Amino acid sequence: MPSMALPEDGLPEIIERIVRTYDEVSKINQLGIRQLPSRDAVVELIRGLKEILYPGYFGRRNLTRENVPYHIGDKVHNVYRQLAEQIYLSVQHECRRTEQSECGHCRKLAGDLGLQFLQRLPEVRRLLAGDVQATYDGDPAARSLDEIIFSYPGVAAITVYRLAHELWRLSVPLLPRIMTEIAHSETGIDIHPGAVIGENFFIDHGTGVVIGETTEIGRNVKIYQGVTLGALSFAKDEKGELLRGRKRHPTIGDNVTIYSGATLLGGETVVGEGSTVGGNVWLTHAVPAQSFVRVEEPSLVVADKKKHAKAAADKAGAAKAPPR
Repeated sequence: MPSMALPEDGLPEIIERIVRTYDEVSKINQLGIRQLPSRDAVVELIRGLKEILYPGYFGRRNLTRENVPYHIGDKVHNVYRQLAEQIYLSVQHECRRTEQSECGHCRKLAGDLGLQFLQRLPEVRRLLAGDVQATYDGDPAARSLDEIIFSYPGVAAITVYRLAHELWRLSVPLLPRIMTEIAHSETGIDIHPGAVIGENFFIDHGTGVVIGETTEIGRNVKIYQGVTLGALSFAKDEKGELLRGRKRHPTIGDNVTIYSGATLLGGETVVGEGSTVGGNVWLTHAVPAQSFVRVEEPSLVVADKKKHAKAAADKAGAAKAPPR
């Protein structure tokens, strides 16, 4: 089929107008010598890390006790190179030491940070094992740990969060947020890498869950879909700019369950240990340990449809009738 002839006479003028905005609206440009991390490369990095964290589940499948050291050894080397490059691009972007495209300080820092991150993977695996087990123990629909690791969005989001959190703790810029936003786009679960989350964390179903930057979550916590752990308000300075670095999000104690649609807001909102927060609750203050927080059950009306329609029509007719 022959290609369709398109009128291209107007394109040069359109291109010129677009390029002109790169000076007029420069805040959303990234032009010059400092490159940014690559989202595609970060996606590939997450895949490699998941293969290390869950050997036999992702990537190569025919692993044994005999060949796993060789395969994982090769994978760790590849991941280290990918990771160091993305860390370098992240720290170089914020580096003000040089205007040159290559920064020796940033290269060395990226390598050191990459090693420090990889040293934390055994502890990350221990935490993830607890998260997977908590999911199995908390969901009667789960048939096996395999099913959970392969298919549960909560575990997928928590896995990326726990990796990104370690980079956040190492003060790596950009990269942790890119990682958790990739998980957010894939799972519908938005966990800021700065949040502090304890062992055996379970997100059931998960779509619409939001966990803010300064949230603190204890051990053995379970939350359901649509839960928001957010900020109550955003304080501003005398210039009208947002104040950053303050505790803005809730603290959740150990052994707490938060049901679907609940919204908990504010840095002073503390849910005490062992409490249960019911569905659709709006909570902006602290509650003590062993509390049960719920919305009063609304009254339910069950009416005959014909009688209901007639009553509505009579009411409408009375409203239209002229006054006597």
